[in-house]
Amino acid sequence: MHNFDDADEIGVILVTGASGFIGAAVVERLSERFQVVGLDRAGPPEPPPSATAVDIDLASDDGVDAALAAVREQFGNRIASVVHLAAYYDVTGEPNPLYDKVTVEGTRRLIDGLQSFEVGQFIFASTMLVHRATDRPDERIDENSPIEPSWPYPASKVRTEGMLRERHGDIPVVFLRIAGVYEDEGHQPFLAQQIARIYEHRLTAHLYPGMLCAGQSFVHIDDLTDAVERLVDRRRALPPELPLLIGEPEALGYAEVQNIIGRALHGERWETLRIPQPIARAGAWMQDKLLGDDGGIKPWMVEASNDHYVLNISRAQQLLDWAPAHRLRTALPKMVAALKRDPEAWYAANKLNPSLVAWYGQRPEPEARSDAQERGGHDADGENRPRSEADSHDRHNHDMPAMRDTGSMGDGHMASMEADRRKTRWAHYANIGLGAWLAASPLIYDAVTSEAVAASVRAVTVDRGLAPIDWRVGVLTASDIVSGTLLALFGALSLSKRTAWFGQWAACLVGIWLLFAPLLFWSPSAAQYQNDLLVGTLAIAFSVLVPMMPGMSMAGMMDPKSVPPGWTYGPSTDAQRLPIAILGLIGLLISRMLTAYQLGHIDSVWEPFFQGSLTDPRNGTEEIITSSVSKAWPIPDAGLGAVSYTLEILMAVMGTRDRWRTMPWMVAFFGILVIPLGVVSIYFIIIQPIVIGTWSTPALIAGLAMLVMIPFALDEVIAMGQFLVWARCQGKPLLATFLHGDAVEKGGVDDSDALASPAAFWKDTTRGITLPWQLAASMALGASLMLTRLTFQTSGALANSDHVAGALVITISIIATAEVARGLRVLNIVAGLWIAAAPIVLTAPSHAATLNGIAVGAALIALNLRRGKRSSDQYASWNRYIV
Repeated sequence: MHNFDDADEIGVILVTGASGFIGAAVVERLSERFQVVGLDRAGPPEPPPSATAVDIDLASDDGVDAALAAVREQFGNRIASVVHLAAYYDVTGEPNPLYDKVTVEGTRRLIDGLQSFEVGQFIFASTMLVHRATDRPDERIDENSPIEPSWPYPASKVRTEGMLRERHGDIPVVFLRIAGVYEDEGHQPFLAQQIARIYEHRLTAHLYPGMLCAGQSFVHIDDLTDAVERLVDRRRALPPELPLLIGEPEALGYAEVQNIIGRALHGERWETLRIPQPIARAGAWMQDKLLGDDGGIKPWMVEASNDHYVLNISRAQQLLDWAPAHRLRTALPKMVAALKRDPEAWYAANKLNPSLVAWYGQRPEPEARSDAQERGGHDADGENRPRSEADSHDRHNHDMPAMRDTGSMGDGHMASMEADRRKTRWAHYANIGLGAWLAASPLIYDAVTSEAVAASVRAVTVDRGLAPIDWRVGVLTASDIVSGTLLALFGALSLSKRTAWFGQWAACLVGIWLLFAPLLFWSPSAAQYQNDLLVGTLAIAFSVLVPMMPGMSMAGMMDPKSVPPGWTYGPSTDAQRLPIAILGLIGLLISRMLTAYQLGHIDSVWEPFFQGSLTDPRNGTEEIITSSVSKAWPIPDAGLGAVSYTLEILMAVMGTRDRWRTMPWMVAFFGILVIPLGVVSIYFIIIQPIVIGTWSTPALIAGLAMLVMIPFALDEVIAMGQFLVWARCQGKPLLATFLHGDAVEKGGVDDSDALASPAAFWKDTTRGITLPWQLAASMALGASLMLTRLTFQTSGALANSDHVAGALVITISIIATAEVARGLRVLNIVAGLWIAAAPIVLTAPSHAATLNGIAVGAALIALNLRRGKRSSDQYASWNRYIV
């Protein structure tokens, strides 16, 4: 042991890992009395400024030699103490060569290099986990307890301790076996995860695979740094080799920790259920290995769930006169309070994903109540008192300046809205002109009578059992005259601020009526159908699309934020919606052609591939749109598709990039049109060859366009849903918010122009959408199933099963390219199970067909177990559903 004289009391301390959580705290504590040198890897984060920073690479002989040479050059040969905190650590529970390279060999390089210095002490930061856990919470661990680490991290500490015993030479060494370290805002990975699970109301927060009384010791960072300082101060009086446990003697059981957190967060007792370890182990394995959830519970944690680490700290009390001044029991509510103050900052500080709680931070949480408060007593600080009336007045007065500022902003916004209203006044004049055009249109149509119409119109009338042609012509003529007159009237009313709200919505309803009228009455005139379709579309656009939609919240319109809280992009930008409008236009053009045939306006339909039944002169498309399935609808089903596509186009281009919160009702209706109705229409296309016996090329193209729309629309619907949940939690009137929109407290502003260049457009329009190779392969397998009639000569029930299953796999895989819908791919696993069983259940025609079904089913199951490629985009609380 080296001798130091009294002048050395203010000496040099080396702290490795000085930029870490513990290292920075140790530096700050010791720098008040010592010259501290912070050794850590080059680059940010840096050690605290109170330390002299020296770069060190423990994984390299040259790196350690260079660092110690720099220390010798600046501070000489005498070192009072070395606090060695740097080590490798991860929570995977898997062996990693870095444990040896950094922890074991890095420490060896350091202790060997220090042999040429005069070192008073070497403190090695070990862990209490090097000891074997006990079976009972009343059995305590001390420094003589058996050494038996249960996973690679503590095992690396055991190997390092053994190496130091052999190589520390004359340098006294302390094996500081530390409990889990925390501070008042968290900074303890396992506690932070536990608090986050309860805060987010995750299902896993109610489950535990071990004994609910299983206790783990922790230690506050201030108590740990106090122990390190005492070790440095008393270094001459300590043994040359000293194992020392540092932690709180009270170890709370898991259920008790849960209850303290749950009560502090949600004001109520938190129920925790014990589940069998095999089930928990399987769930953890699936979450970790299959779903790729890096922040989840690891299998080794399940194995350790019954472990007790309750410490006997008598040695620290005797040698250092040390005892912890803090208790986890009182610190947990402080951690929760810090979380409630600023959830995003707390998550970021605790190395959790802050986007998960971007909306939570705006939610008023119930006040936590202690047991004493529930009994009507006082809390520990004696502050269980009612809020005074003066408190309310103070808060009200504090808010008044902000209200005045908002009022002045509102005046400016009103002036801006008035200017915009004047700029778009032409749209109402346009509707007046359209009304006049429509009302006069019957005067310029060719005479439409039962004798003058095409033979195909008369054939449709007879085939469908429709009302007489002359009657339908009269009703539609009256409809055009009345609708045109009303449209002109409502356009005029829209010019006045007093009646604008009524006039605009009434004109919009007239436009919607014009889309349906020719279908309801099976218009015999092609000109009339096209005229009503065009005028109706323009009337909707000129009433609520071009001018500002009436009834929107002023607060919502004043708010410039277009990126939802916790999101990395805005889901309602022009580039996000333009693909939907383009795909809708494709569907509209096709549907309009098919509608013309169903109404009898044209004699044939374009169909390049499917000729239909050999006994029927009509092609496949003509057979399908005149089939019994089609006739089950009271109006032309293709015309209904045309109306849907028209509304989708209008709603795709309606509103601005913040419409997910300013127009929730519209986004919801848009989502209904695109998603559930889209899936239904795709289903009808899937069953065409099964029910009717042929295909339709135009219908397939329109169906594909509808299907591809869905992943582009999903993220906006999710953002709108998060906004409404937030509004409800804020106590806002849900229906009013749904209809009028509102502002948000957080979020981001994005005023970039994604349409400025093709590269910018492509980058923005594909945000939120990725195509992992697993989904691409699933689509290919789905397509192969739809062709088994040709490739394996399947027929009957098996051929139909392959066809439907293959089409569903393609549908699910395309929808799952939207990251917010990635979890839907599990439906492909269900489909895979059936596909593998179908050849056996439904009797395949050959062994090759049987083997193909089993192989395709197994491949689909394997492909869809893992999530696959995911972008760096964030979706706030929805992130946890992207599995």
